[in-house]
Amino acid sequence: MAWQLDPAHTQVEFSAKHMMITTVRGRFGEFSAVAELDESDLTKSTVEFTIQTASLDTRNEQRDAHLRSAEFFDVEKYPTITFKSTSVKSLGRDRYEVTGDLTVKGVTKPETFEVTSEGHAKDPWGKEHHGFTVTGKIDRKDFGLNWNVALETGGWLVGDDIKIAMDVELIKVDAPVAAATA
Repeated sequence: MAWQLDPAHTQVEFSAKHMMITTVRGRFGEFSAVAELDESDLTKSTVEFTIQTASLDTRNEQRDAHLRSAEFFDVEKYPTITFKSTSVKSLGRDRYEVTGDLTVKGVTKPETFEVTSEGHAKDPWGKEHHGFTVTGKIDRKDFGLNWNVALETGGWLVGDDIKIAMDVELIKVDAPVAAATA
């Protein structure tokens, strides 16, 4: 069955180490997704997710401008990040590994994320919803996000590992539709 993103109840967040001693967190405010869920066997499901790179927000205008620049996301040239699933593997007890093609800054690589099905329910208007938690980690340098500064005490200003955390709510639709956008 076809499902679309409920943008009002979905969050897309990321974090990275700063100076190897603290974590800086951010989020993307604009994204869309469509999915085909096989409710009897979620390993037969597919999802496509698109994030608008210019919508990033780390609560610091100067840092956000730097992240949007050509030294990082180059949002003028690469306005989106996309993920298209290629396989879903059950890990037991509502947990899954979802592997797919992640494209960031024009570079496409396979990445795997852990997904937990948080369950499903009907809203007061009869629409079916399904919730998922998504976590993972990527190496930013794999996608050409190479900018950094060496610290005189050793180490780097920005960590290579980027942690991804998403809370996703999908709504069942009667027929395939275009992706809902946040």
